[in-house]
Amino acid sequence: MKSFKQMRKEIVNLFHNAIQTADPYQATLTHLRNIKWNDRFKEFERIYVVGGGKASLPMARAVMERFGDQIKEGLILLPNGSRISPLPKIKIQKAGHPIPDGAGINGTKAILHLLRQAGEKDLVICLLSGGGSALLVQPQEEIPLKDLIQMTDLLLKCGANIREINIIRKHLSRVKGGQLVKTASPAAVLSLILSDVVGDPLDVIASGPTVPDSSTFQDCLKILEKYSLMDRTPHSIQRVIERGVSGQLEETPKRGEPLFERTQNLLIGNNLLALEGAKKKAVEYGYHPLILSSEIEGETREEAKKHVAFARKILDTGNPLQPPACLLSGGETTVNVVGKGKGGRNQEFALAAALEMEELPMVLLSGGTDGRDGNTDAAGAISDGETVRRAKGLGLDPAGSLANNDSYTFFKSLDDLVITGPTNTNVMDLHLILITEES
Repeated sequence: MKSFKQMRKEIVNLFHNAIQTADPYQATLTHLRNIKWNDRFKEFERIYVVGGGKASLPMARAVMERFGDQIKEGLILLPNGSRISPLPKIKIQKAGHPIPDGAGINGTKAILHLLRQAGEKDLVICLLSGGGSALLVQPQEEIPLKDLIQMTDLLLKCGANIREINIIRKHLSRVKGGQLVKTASPAAVLSLILSDVVGDPLDVIASGPTVPDSSTFQDCLKILEKYSLMDRTPHSIQRVIERGVSGQLEETPKRGEPLFERTQNLLIGNNLLALEGAKKKAVEYGYHPLILSSEIEGETREEAKKHVAFARKILDTGNPLQPPACLLSGGETTVNVVGKGKGGRNQEFALAAALEMEELPMVLLSGGTDGRDGNTDAAGAISDGETVRRAKGLGLDPAGSLANNDSYTFFKSLDDLVITGPTNTNVMDLHLILITEES
């Protein structure tokens, strides 16, 4: 039987190997070498590079390495706190995430100005990854920044999933939902996309600035009603949605429009790629691995309970695999914030799991591949069969901390936070469980 100390060390290494496997620099280079446009690249007179997201810097570095002198100019937006290394010809600007700010608006305005210079013989390479929705921000003229901030905060806390949030974001914007392509026209557009959304829907990732949009203003209205947000929605945003529903505002561009004839959207990496990296490392450590899913959604606490129940089945029955075993999953769960504490969905996942794993020979790590969980400096947290006992010994109340959405304070007290700093990638969250034989 492996000790908790050994399993904790191993599970951290699994997490880091997963992140390295989803390295956006290497993924970008690989896809640029294999892309069907390779024979056409030399035909373009100039290449412009734009984008936004947590992985856009390493992606831009790969584009710079591939095209070099062909690149005319570029600008990418990164979240505040990102590690920066300068690039020739491609400017870098930091902005707010997940709440948009003035720097994001100014940066996006500069990107749109750059795109208007591109002509029919030019190529725009757009680099998109998680965080792009908050960074690439240019609201409808009548929406002030303070209202956009208020709306974003409401959406992030109401329990809406990322698809629903981004449907509204697209219809409050002049760049999301395919509208970036409209600005870049008549240039050709190649969009390289690193997925941070369950199922990899290209129109949802970074709110799909280069992808035809299938959603409507009417969908926005339904989402606001679903989560009882209409009365709390700023008046400027209510007016925009009402005008859109009545046909007074133009809809986002849809599939089949000539606008997209010279646009190619290419998925270069996703959560499953990261899970495969963790799985490979688990085999090296002698575990029998099983990837449950790369599309985990739902309420965080309930999903944590389901994961531990599955692990308990393995422990009790040896089915569907024998211990020592490793369960792996990924996706993006949802926290309905009702308490006043601090934390994110991964720390909440680990805390909810700890209450289910009490006295069991299991270790769990839940972490965001971007290195940031919620409004904290942690990527996630580790819990195991001794977490509840240790916490109570320190005078902590695990169930109370969970009820107050205060997982960060809880795990900080135990020194069980996973802190990586910004990883310059983002392929959603990873949930890893190691199960050893009972003594």
